[in-house]
Amino acid sequence: MNPFLRNTLAVIAGLIIGSVVNMSILLISGSIIPAPNGTDVSTTEGLKAAMPLFEPKHFLFPFLAHAIGTFAGALTTALIAFKHKTKLAFGIAAFFLFGGIVTIFTLPSPIWFNFVDLIFAYIPTAYLASKIAVKKKI
Repeated sequence: MNPFLRNTLAVIAGLIIGSVVNMSILLISGSIIPAPNGTDVSTTEGLKAAMPLFEPKHFLFPFLAHAIGTFAGALTTALIAFKHKTKLAFGIAAFFLFGGIVTIFTLPSPIWFNFVDLIFAYIPTAYLASKIAVKKKI
């Protein structure tokens, strides 16, 4: 297969897998750690209104969704890519990091969560994924 086509497909696959993993974790989070009583988190407006009632435990699954989703996407991309595995894995991380930054501006959350999420969920997990993929030498 053409290396450019393979790398392009690797990025597309990484974005899809990472997004599916991210959304899956977010979708199950409410059944494991329910939102505070009387809140509606099914809409953006309801989530914004409920945010002041959230405790630190409510931010665990969003962090895990961002970190594991980025890891899964970066690992998928790095495993499939022909060359530039690390660069492409970091490209996936940059995409999800951009999404995290947009979320900070659209959904008010505690400053401590914003820092933890932006610093630890994206770039470090892509780095770990690229190291795992490069060791495999596929």
